[in-house]
Amino acid sequence: MSALDARRAKELADLFVEFLQTNSAPDGLFTDDVFVDLSLPQWRLQTAGRDNLVALRRSSHPALGTVPRHRAEVTGTGMVIEFEERWEDAEGTWYCREMVRAEVRDGSVGEVSVYCTGDWSPEVQEAHRREVTLIRQ
Repeated sequence: MSALDARRAKELADLFVEFLQTNSAPDGLFTDDVFVDLSLPQWRLQTAGRDNLVALRRSSHPALGTVPRHRAEVTGTGMVIEFEERWEDAEGTWYCREMVRAEVRDGSVGEVSVYCTGDWSPEVQEAHRREVTLIRQ
């Protein structure tokens, strides 16, 4: 597997954020046979293929949102992307933090492992604000 250069890593990370915000896979982001392994706090899901990945995303995050923060670091075979998401529904503004290990093949993401904190409701976020002082945001 060839090394991923910093320019392509940034492009892929930006495309990944676009995917998160639109629930649509931009051209060139994923291979046709992309494999996804999604770990939630008390559940684990897997799927293969770009269309199945998009369907999984849309079923787990039907409301479109924003990615206010993200960063990517190149690894020997791809990259790691750390990000936060926010979205709205009838209950208010939701929040989650996630980390993705993306394996890149032929310039596109061919394998993704996602680690999610779970979705924080408005009530959980308010309790967290009351009870915890973060040293860094």
